[in-house]
Amino acid sequence: MDIQPLRIAGAWRITPQIFGDARGSFSEWFRADQLEAATGFRFNPIQANISRSSRGVVRGIHYADVPPGQAKYVMPLTGSIIDFVVDIRDGSPTFGQWEGVTLDSENHDAILIEPGLGHAFIALDDLTTVTYLVTDIHRPDREHGINPLDADIALVFPAGIEPVLSDKDTSAPSLADARAAGSLPKWEGR
Repeated sequence: MDIQPLRIAGAWRITPQIFGDARGSFSEWFRADQLEAATGFRFNPIQANISRSSRGVVRGIHYADVPPGQAKYVMPLTGSIIDFVVDIRDGSPTFGQWEGVTLDSENHDAILIEPGLGHAFIALDDLTTVTYLVTDIHRPDREHGINPLDADIALVFPAGIEPVLSDKDTSAPSLADARAAGSLPKWEGR
């Protein structure tokens, strides 16, 4: 398993080794011990989620109150996505910056995101299924969003794909408005 840090502190790309033969393939797509050894972050998932999306569906930018926050391990089971990690931690040296990583069901890559970071993705294929392992249960009263079309963040979506947003994500505040409201996580340093 290859674990590489992203440009945004607190996020990593995980590439498992895939073993293939005439029957198909096999990979270990999650190993808590290897993640902790490589990242120094103890990831203890307590809930697993699955979403199914059509081409162009954007989910996010989502985050949870810190503490406790919600770390995520995200991997597509079918189709492909561009997964976005957005630094929304007030005071962070990379505040407002983002990194997008293409993940697909063929290579089994995943993203690990620590609590306090914003997360979003856009589905590149119809019937894209994404699984998330998370470190806290779903708590609607502690979950927040930033509008993924916020011009100050300026996520770049692929040409020819029209973003499809939920009403909740469409009406989410901008990063500047969330910061002014004091609802963003604080940078704790590392």
